[in-house]
Formats: sequence, structure tokens, C-alpha cells
Amino acid sequence: MEKVAVAIGAIVIGLIGLVFLSFLLSWPVYMLWNGCLVDAVEGVKQVTWLQAWGINFLFGILFRSTISKDVK
Repeated sequence: MEKVAVAIGAIVIGLIGLVFLSFLLSWPVYMLWNGCLVDAVEGVKQVTWLQAWGINFLFGILFRSTISKDVK
């Protein structure tokens, strides 16, 4: 029973770490969007950090590399 609790705790801590890392990696998107794009393009509004995370996630899905190095 104790091993199960330790395993669940490790999984929860790992998921929290991944969420924190994803928000940390969305920080450059947040800063670049609000610092450069808002002033340069008319009609573009500032984004929140959660919106920047969503933009980062969406671009990760859309522009994922599908190059395979398996050459026969």
C-alpha cells in the first residue's frame, strides 16, 4: 500500500513539474507577443500567460516535425 502511495505521489509531482515547465517555456511567447507584436500590428491585443501557453501548445501540434531518420 505504501509503494502505491509513493508511486502516485511521484506521478503527481511529475505532472506538476511538466505543467510548470510548459508554462515556463510559454514565457518567451508571452513576452514576444506583448512586447513586439502588439505595437507592430494594428488590431492585435495583448495576451495573458494562459493564452500564450495555448498558442505555444497549438503551434507545437501544428508544426511538429515528422521527419523520419529510418533510411533503408
